[in-house]
Amino acid sequence: MERRQFIKNTAAATAITGMGLPLMAFEKPKANHLTILHTNDVHSYIDPFPATHPKSPNMGGVARRAALIESIRTENPNVLLLDAGDIFQGTPYFNYFGGELEFKLMSLMRYDLSTMGNHDFDNGIDGFYAQLPNAQFEFVSANYDFRNTILDGIVKPYKIFDKNGIKVGVFGLGIELAGLVDKRNYKETVYHDPVAVAKDMAHTLKHGQKCDLVVCLSHLGYQYKNDPDKISDMKLAAATQDLDLIIGGHTHTFLDKPTVVKNAAGIDTIVNQAGCYGINLGRIDFYFDTDKSKLSNGRSIIV
Repeated sequence: MERRQFIKNTAAATAITGMGLPLMAFEKPKANHLTILHTNDVHSYIDPFPATHPKSPNMGGVARRAALIESIRTENPNVLLLDAGDIFQGTPYFNYFGGELEFKLMSLMRYDLSTMGNHDFDNGIDGFYAQLPNAQFEFVSANYDFRNTILDGIVKPYKIFDKNGIKVGVFGLGIELAGLVDKRNYKETVYHDPVAVAKDMAHTLKHGQKCDLVVCLSHLGYQYKNDPDKISDMKLAAATQDLDLIIGGHTHTFLDKPTVVKNAAGIDTIVNQAGCYGINLGRIDFYFDTDKSKLSNGRSIIV
């Protein structure tokens, strides 16, 4: 058996050499594997849906999500766990505890970063600020200017992570609050055009900060077919450059797998969203070789 295997291997090596191809070209390159897990629009859904629920029986629930996240971390410890906003509002847990429980549970699951959705202002900007001591993770938003508010200097435009030598820059974008949120709730927060901000942020992170991967946490919405002029993740991906991944929220869009969009330079940008209420956990795996070239695949996992 060993002799036959030796002859087979020798014959294959001879054939490859005869074609003028180096043997090393057929070796699998060493890669750094980064897993990005994400949620959006969980809306204070802590418990799983009951077995009698007509659409989502036995789905969701924080305990199940936590177990799933930990199993993935066992498989690959190189994980970023992100949220695209609307953590608050939707169940009595928020009405009773004002966001305390949501932030504490996300901290126990070791979320790394989140952006803010419109419902995260439902207890006012002061109510959001009051719950921040319960969050052992940070928030980013690049197009909400909090300069004249209590969140000035607390919610930053972006954050950079170093994951096993892979430099990942993540920035946040939020939907326009005027007409959607009571002015008394967001006070002096100033909204800036998300496309212009995204172009600036992506260029800064990719070229200024030399990030290997640039991620946008967006609460703009996936797509608006009945309002094509409204900015969405799909339009953002097509209008910008240097963005590798947009993790979206707001429209509660369930995607079985990410959408790939050609950006302004004709290069692929990945757009994904994980529905709502913690029913799905988004997962995207990136594989970087020695020169930081990357491959990716993604899917949604039902909780």
